[in-house]
Amino acid sequence: MTKSMYELAKELFPICRSLTGEGNRQTLRILQREIPELNIHEVPSGTDVFDWTIPAEWNIEDAYVENEAGVRVIDFKKTNLSVVGYSYPMDEWMELDELKKIVFTLEEQPDVIPYVTSYYNPRSGFCMSYNELNKLPQGRYHAVIKSKFIEDGSLTYGDVIIPGETEDEIFFSTYICHPSMCNDQLSGPVMLAALIEYIRGLKHRHYTYRITFAPETIGAIAYLSENLQHMKAHVKAGYNVACVGDDRTYTYLASRYGNTLADKLAVNVLKFHYPGFKSCDFMKRGSDERQYCAPGVDIPLASIARSKFHDYPEYHTSADNLDCISQKGLEGALDVYKQIVDAMEYNWYYQVTTICEPRLGKRGLYPTVSKKGVYDEIQSMINLIAYADGTNDLIDISNIIDVPIKELIPIVEKLEENGLIKRTSTNI
Repeated sequence: MTKSMYELAKELFPICRSLTGEGNRQTLRILQREIPELNIHEVPSGTDVFDWTIPAEWNIEDAYVENEAGVRVIDFKKTNLSVVGYSYPMDEWMELDELKKIVFTLEEQPDVIPYVTSYYNPRSGFCMSYNELNKLPQGRYHAVIKSKFIEDGSLTYGDVIIPGETEDEIFFSTYICHPSMCNDQLSGPVMLAALIEYIRGLKHRHYTYRITFAPETIGAIAYLSENLQHMKAHVKAGYNVACVGDDRTYTYLASRYGNTLADKLAVNVLKFHYPGFKSCDFMKRGSDERQYCAPGVDIPLASIARSKFHDYPEYHTSADNLDCISQKGLEGALDVYKQIVDAMEYNWYYQVTTICEPRLGKRGLYPTVSKKGVYDEIQSMINLIAYADGTNDLIDISNIIDVPIKELIPIVEKLEENGLIKRTSTNI
C-alpha cells in the first residue's frame, strides 16, 4: 500500500457515500489504486435482486440552510452528515418551526450530528446537533438540497479474487456506503486493503480469497444474486469486516448457529490475542452477516470487530470521526485477521508418522543437553505430536494444549520437513 491504513482513511473521509452514486465510485477508485486487483462492477437501477430492487442512483452536489442574512447554519460542504441520505432536492424558505420538522437531532447526545437515511422512502431532510438547533433564533430560513435521482443509474461494488491452489474459498466482506464515519465505515475497507496485500504476499495459498466492497444490505444482496451458487459451493469460511478501527476491545459476532469453521477459528484466535474479548450471538447482528447467513444462503460466516456497531457511543454520529480510530487500532485488527488467514492455511488434520514418540534428537529437534528448564522449550512440539492422531485439526490441537496457532505453525513446518507428521485432510 502506498499509504498507511489511517492515512488512507483520512483521504476517504470527506467523500459522501450512499447506497449508490459518484461517492461510491470515487471511493472504489481510490481503493483500486491501493488494490490493483480490485474489479469495479455496476448493477443497473431497477434490477431485481431476490426480494429487492436496485434503487435509482442518488447524487448530491450541495445542501445548506441559511438564515436571512445569508449565513449557513447547516452546511453540507462542512460535513456530509448534515443531509438525510437519499433526500429529494428542495429550495424553500420557511419559518423556524417548519424547519425543525425536517431537521433530525439526537437529544440524548446533544453535541453530535446523527447519521440519518431514508433510502427507500425518500424525503427532504437535514441533520444537526440538538444544541445547535436550539440556538437558532426565530426567523425565516432558506433550505436548499441540490440532489439528483437517476432512474437509469446503477449501484457500484468492487471485488477481488486472489487465486489459490484450489477453488475452495475464504471470503471477506465490507461495506462502502456510509458518509464521513470512520470506525463504522472506513476501518473495514482500509484494513481489508492491507490484508489483501498480506494475502497476495503469501508464498503458498491453498485457498482462493474472495473479498467484496459493496453498499451495506442492498449491495450484499446484489452480490449474492450474482454469485450465490458459486459461493455456496466454494466458500468454506468467511468474515464480515466492520468496526475494526478503534483500540478499546475486540468483539466476536457469531454466525446464525455459531458452529462454523469461521466461528471456531475466531474464538481460538481471539482468546489468545485478547482474552477479554466480547462475544455476541447472532441475535446481536446488524450488518451484512444478516444476508450472508440468511436461510437459503448459509455462507459459513462470522465477524470479528473491535467496538462493534451499536456498542460504542460515537456510532452513527459525527463523533465517529478520525479521532475515533487510530493506526494502532487498525494494526491490532489487521494482526487478528492475518492470524485468521495463516491459521486457515495450516488448519489440517495431522497424523504422526511414527509408532510411539519419535526420536527428536537425531533430527536436531531436541536439546543435546538435558537440564531443568530446557524441556519447556519443546513442550509444545511434544504436545502437538501427542494429539496429532488424525482426529484433531490444528484449531483443536491449539485448544487442547493451550498454545496459539501462530506459535504452532513453525512447529508444524519443522515436523513436516522431518517427515514426522502428515496432513490427512482439511477441516472442510
